[in-house]
Amino acid sequence: MVCTTIRKGFECPFMTAKGCSYNGGICHETVEQCNGCNRSIELSSRWYCSACPDPSLKWKTGDCNCASHVTKATVSNAKINPLKASKRGNR
Repeated sequence: MVCTTIRKGFECPFMTAKGCSYNGGICHETVEQCNGCNRSIELSSRWYCSACPDPSLKWKTGDCNCASHVTKATVSNAKINPLKASKRGNR
């Protein structure tokens, strides 16, 4: 349904006929770690996340999985079988 509280005009999965069903009944502002994210939207001179109603919960256990400005470093510590590596080197 379309939000009628803070993010007026935006689709919200928490809106019901009785109002916002999210914990507290309103969306929470973005946190400092959200600066630079493409999902941040400015509404009534405050910044909110378009992906989740409470961004602080997303950052609680580490990086937010919806953050567009965070890149994940890939670490390749795969164990290489020396027998197979020697066979590949002979080709």
